Amino acid sequence: MGWFGKGSRENKEVLNKGLEKTKENVFTRLSRAVVGKSKVDEEVLDNLEEALVSSDVGVATTLRIIERIEARAARDKYLNTAELNRILREEIAALLEGGRTGQSFDFSSPLPGSPYVIMVVGVNGSGKTTTIAKLAYQFRTAGKKVLLGAADTFRAAAIDQLQIWADRAGVGIVRQNMGSDPASVAFDSVKSAVAGSYDVVIIDTAGRLHNKINLMAELSKIKRVMEKVVPGAPQEVLLVLDGSTGQNAFEQAKQFTAATSVTALAITKLDGTAKGGVVIGISDQFGIPVKYIGLGEKMTDLQIFNPLEFVDSLFSQETEK
Repeated sequence: MGWFGKGSRENKEVLNKGLEKTKENVFTRLSRAVVGKSKVDEEVLDNLEEALVSSDVGVATTLRIIERIEARAARDKYLNTAELNRILREEIAALLEGGRTGQSFDFSSPLPGSPYVIMVVGVNGSGKTTTIAKLAYQFRTAGKKVLLGAADTFRAAAIDQLQIWADRAGVGIVRQNMGSDPASVAFDSVKSAVAGSYDVVIIDTAGRLHNKINLMAELSKIKRVMEKVVPGAPQEVLLVLDGSTGQNAFEQAKQFTAATSVTALAITKLDGTAKGGVVIGISDQFGIPVKYIGLGEKMTDLQIFNPLEFVDSLFSQETEK
């Protein structure tokens, strides 16, 4: 449980509650897939495929899961439908674990560089600004000195909103007027972070999906100017996706991964949606680790993603009280 760090039981309860609708959706569909069957045959697999696709796991990832189950059925000669829950749990956990370093991380973990620069990208409405605030709060609570950079200068509301969240999180912010050069704000933010001995600097960026070439040019420029101050910056490019949008989140991921080198994902708004299966598909299809998941409005409701805990909550027969 190292991925959760302190308060892991509390976090697990939040995770269980946040995934309730997704779990109900998945189990209802899976129950229909195996009703009246004792053996995993072609019809069960067809029904299972439909259930997973309908749960927003995505077609490509669903086919991969089905192929793995077919291989196990062929190897074991006979596969009981009662075992399907356990096998699905194992196969999905294996997909989510793929590509991870296996190293434990929590907000109090030593960072690989100082300042550690995180550039946050994503569309407006994805939960990008609140994710930045929650990250800032949790890093600060863990003893890190945090600075925000308001480089989404295309909307005055974005700058003001980030200021409000910075105040709530108790962290510093670098801001300029609306219409300022985003790269200039990023440069000043990283420079201030170095001068002020900050541990973490989190850079907000514009949240619109416009022309891909322009998006790429803008994000590349921001990265270049930050690298002049801190070689290798940003050490992390975090893409924030709204999990409640299901398949639309795939399209957003496609656009942003084409425009910049995304290194980690944060999937938000998983509480109250039945589309949590999107976490599985996005993690598998893009080969980029899901690092954080959002499960509520509170500052502490952004959790470090633990694949095994996620699968356990999704497939456990009982919910912790």
